[in-house]
Amino acid sequence: MPPPKWGPSTVGGHHSPRVMKASYNVRSQNLVMPEIVNNTTIMPQQQAPSNSLFGKYDVGRLLGCGAFAKVYHARDINTGQSVAIKVINKHKISHNAHLVANVKREIDIMRQLDHPYIIKLYEVMATKTKIYFVLEFVKGGELFAKVAKGRLNESQSRKYFHQLISAIGYCHAIGVYHRDLKPENLLIDENGDLKVSDFGLSAVTGQIRSDGLLHTLCGTPSYVAPEILTKRGYDGGKADIWSCGIILFVMNAAFLPFNDSNLMMMYKKIYKGEYRCPKWMSPDLKRLLSRLLDTNPETRITVDEIKSDPWFRKGFKEMRLDDQDVESSVVRPNGANDSKKALNAFDIISFSSGLNLSSLFDGTSSASVPGVGERVVVAESPENVIEKVVEIVKEVNVKVKKRKEWGADLVDENGKCVIGLEVFRLTEKFVVVEVQCYTGGMDFYDELWSNKIRSELLKQRDVQVSDN
Repeated sequence: MPPPKWGPSTVGGHHSPRVMKASYNVRSQNLVMPEIVNNTTIMPQQQAPSNSLFGKYDVGRLLGCGAFAKVYHARDINTGQSVAIKVINKHKISHNAHLVANVKREIDIMRQLDHPYIIKLYEVMATKTKIYFVLEFVKGGELFAKVAKGRLNESQSRKYFHQLISAIGYCHAIGVYHRDLKPENLLIDENGDLKVSDFGLSAVTGQIRSDGLLHTLCGTPSYVAPEILTKRGYDGGKADIWSCGIILFVMNAAFLPFNDSNLMMMYKKIYKGEYRCPKWMSPDLKRLLSRLLDTNPETRITVDEIKSDPWFRKGFKEMRLDDQDVESSVVRPNGANDSKKALNAFDIISFSSGLNLSSLFDGTSSASVPGVGERVVVAESPENVIEKVVEIVKEVNVKVKKRKEWGADLVDENGKCVIGLEVFRLTEKFVVVEVQCYTGGMDFYDELWSNKIRSELLKQRDVQVSDN
């Protein structure tokens, strides 16, 4: 089997059984904490006046470096709260449209994620030369550092695995696939709880091709699922589950299940599923690992099945997220948090140049949102926009599934085509309407949105502008 041609986000390499830290830790595409870029304007001395960023944050010590970014510890000047600030040099990535697209997608994904076991993105700011991600500061370090000191007992690893599956299940429910899960990207906070970080290689449902699969080769070799190696397409959720299986093995063994000094041989072991569990693992844990590391993605265990597994069930409490409004039949990559009522400065930046990030990257461009969709500015209240949409679709046998606050899913009579619509308040007079075709063909999108709803909504804006 020929080795896969890994993109610039990953580099070949291998681990010794005990030293698992990837030599490819600094990746050119994965621009999330703690891998981050040259910044000559922010110095690490805490007391220097130049350390004040936008008058909001006092920037302190350097936490980590990467090919295109750096991460600093900082404190909110008003509240004293510790944060991590990732600084990305725009000039170093603007020549590469793929890197630009990754950063845009990372912002779009992270601003939607709201889960206790996922690192929070508080704010995004930008100058002509740099982009600043203000992130939750997690001071306990990486899960990798814990495992590097020695294997965890099953009770400890079970707690972290509970939290990992809770976070990943949430991501999958809203159509987000991490694609680079490993101990280096799992942080431990001061309370001993796990936080999933580094969404730089994540995908959303809008990237799925017509065959229902993702096709980008990405991830870290030791944690990558065998179906990715075949280069025939893969299910992002199933691939994440495989990586979770590797992480569970590593926590309990302190070495990798698939390891070889020769990268090609390691790929062959992964493809064949050749590994051995150490004798100290319990029978229940071994059974769960065999289902997580099933080389056939069709029969690999699912998140729901994991939650029913005897080893996993011990001490597990299902988390209920009040703000989660997920229809099992409608997966929305941007629907993680329906409680937003207004756009703040971060949202506007993350939307921008006509509400995408193009203006932050010196002329490079990309689609405004993943998949097929757009954003338009309308001179209406959010409530009136939703009411107008409901009235318009009554005539064409389209079902409206309202979300919390100002959002709706428009589903055709067969239930196969879905358009998601969300409204954000921009000013007292104007709102931003974000629309995306999640499933189904372009005909449904064009007929309903482009030819009917959009023109009706923009009529009102044109009247308002004319009156002014």
